[in-house]
Amino acid sequence: MKPLVSVKHVSKRYHQTERNDQQDALHNISFELQAGQVLGLLGHNGAGKSTLINALLGAHRYQGDITINDCHPIKQHAKLMEHLSYISDVNVLPGWMSVAQLLKYTSGVHPSFDIEKAKVTLSNTNILLSSKIKDLSKGMKVQLHLAVVIATNTNVLILDEPTLGLDLLYRDTFYRYLLEWFHDGERTLIIASHEVSEIEHLLTDVLILKKGKAVLQSSMENISEAYFILDAANTHNEKITPLEPLDSHVGLGSVKWLLKREHLSAVEGLGEIHRASLAELFIALQREEA
Repeated sequence: MKPLVSVKHVSKRYHQTERNDQQDALHNISFELQAGQVLGLLGHNGAGKSTLINALLGAHRYQGDITINDCHPIKQHAKLMEHLSYISDVNVLPGWMSVAQLLKYTSGVHPSFDIEKAKVTLSNTNILLSSKIKDLSKGMKVQLHLAVVIATNTNVLILDEPTLGLDLLYRDTFYRYLLEWFHDGERTLIIASHEVSEIEHLLTDVLILKKGKAVLQSSMENISEAYFILDAANTHNEKITPLEPLDSHVGLGSVKWLLKREHLSAVEGLGEIHRASLAELFIALQREEA
């Protein structure tokens, strides 16, 4: 089975005019996504997330190979956009339009858009067809954008901080509709977010970037098997330090160490063992020296 998304040895280099040299914003990134996979694209500002997303969208040139549904992002851009949708934290919907006008416009330019499906989705929200987009709250704009995506027979969706600035109710509603749509077809998702704990339960795979390079690339299943948290008294520090923990956090009377699974037998009986969360691993990798 061919992957829906294929990224092979992709790099992006920017020219630094002041120093007359070049800098990699993205360095040798590779991954594939099949239908049913949800990739968490994680990293702090400047890590390379937006550069990679723009390459996937065909928004700028890059080195390496990318195909989405067998389409080249730049050479076959129009065809690509029949299969790919993108939602960001920045509202890109035309504020001067009404909701009804947006739906009518989308049905005219997108061959697979189902306007009735969009209306059914919106009927479960507080968004009126007569409302001007500029008058909608940020949460409503995100809901509207998702309703448009749901009504489009797209099978690759990229989300870039989609719930940034939304309250908990809007976030819950967003992800509920998203998952219903995702499981209703052969689709794949790429979610870029700072809210690691918020999206962790949605992910099948994760790619963590730092300064343009992949510092962790794994399935979520492998992560849970590869790392653990030891919660033990700080009196065991001399025994644990030689094991080179990835991170440690001092609490009330104990320390939590993030360790590789290979050291599990060495710390048996020293304290309580817990599953390492993706958020804990993300923080540890960001603290490490590049």
